[in-house]
Amino acid sequence: MTGAIGDRRNPVYVRNVPQKGRGVFANIPFKVGDVIERAPTWGFNSSDEKLLERTGLFEYYFVRPVPKSINDRCSGYVVFGLISVVNHSSSPNSQIVWIDEDTGAWASIVALKEIRVGEEITHRYANISDYPDTITFVE
Repeated sequence: MTGAIGDRRNPVYVRNVPQKGRGVFANIPFKVGDVIERAPTWGFNSSDEKLLERTGLFEYYFVRPVPKSINDRCSGYVVFGLISVVNHSSSPNSQIVWIDEDTGAWASIVALKEIRVGEEITHRYANISDYPDTITFVE
């Protein structure tokens, strides 16, 4: 969104949220079960994770909830696309759905509730206990 002009070509947009930083907002209404966005990922192992935890990227990578497939050797994923800046909520209106394809793991954010135009899109972070105490989550 540029100034007060919304880009209606995209179903979502990013804007600053007081005390949270960037957030993702609906440009169109979403119904329960709608895919809001689908994004490719890059999986990394535990050695890479230790390096990433020393960078700002730590706040943007994802972990998949268990159970993982037996062949999954990734400890986390960088998700490309706007999903990476969707904020946490303990009462989210969407969730991440993981799909493994021959092109790799894909993350989709799917509406859990009806989402109105202008409403912030949120999901529950799977690894919230891994965040340092210096990070405070605002609902």
